[in-house]
Amino acid sequence: MFKVKRYRAIPVKLSESQFLEFIFDHLPKRRRGPGGKISLFKIFNYILKLLYTGCQWKELPIDLDKTGKPEIHYTRIFKIFQYWLKKKVFERIFEGSVALLHDKKLLDLSILHGDGTSTIAKKGGDCLGFSGHKHFKGEKTVAVVDWNCNVISPFKAPGNRHESRLFPDAFGHLKRIVKSLGESLTGLVASFDSAHDNRASRKMIFNAGMIPNIKENPRNRKKTKRGRKRLYSDQIFQERFETVERVFAWEDKFKRLLIRFERISLHHFGLKLIAYTLINLRHFCN
Repeated sequence: MFKVKRYRAIPVKLSESQFLEFIFDHLPKRRRGPGGKISLFKIFNYILKLLYTGCQWKELPIDLDKTGKPEIHYTRIFKIFQYWLKKKVFERIFEGSVALLHDKKLLDLSILHGDGTSTIAKKGGDCLGFSGHKHFKGEKTVAVVDWNCNVISPFKAPGNRHESRLFPDAFGHLKRIVKSLGESLTGLVASFDSAHDNRASRKMIFNAGMIPNIKENPRNRKKTKRGRKRLYSDQIFQERFETVERVFAWEDKFKRLLIRFERISLHHFGLKLIAYTLINLRHFCN
């Protein structure tokens, strides 16, 4: 495995040089007309400020111009945020961070850990469901990370969906990301918890050439299950608490993600993609 410093401080804002290096190329370019009065660098950092502090859009601490008035209205920042979501800017930024990690040899795809996390929704909205396990109404995010705690593939769904039902979409997104890197899933280890202990998930992993390391669900059995014992390493499974669970703890650093206040799920997922991008960029922004 690569000897990489996995645990670095997660950046909450970017310098102008970092913005130009990691973000600017993924933003849509203005085709005509004069440029805006406020640079895209400042607008992006305003969004990062909202993500980190968890404040409302109207409470954003906006700088004053020479006349003593706010240099931009918060509604203008929100409209730009919506426009970038429509153009899938944050998806391209996230995938660019994964490609950068791959180019710098900071990815360790030998073992991939996956898990889901739920977020309570206080104001309602779309893509929600009541989680009987968590006892609240919200949405769920499934994330796959590598051994160096880098996020490879996130996927969202209502909170009442079981993780095994989300696996085909999440696994399809993972295959697309790995293929775009020029890598192969053959021979890699896929480590998941007992929620994915079913024939469909194991077959999907096996058909992709990967090695499933899934903890078996006893399902209230009184006796040992018949047949050949499945391949399983508890040492690899325990690493998930140092990888995917640590990533979810880093995600909680961004207060806007602790509770979903956005009624539109795409807005909340866009903020999550920014947070996962910053987690991946921690190797370059310190």
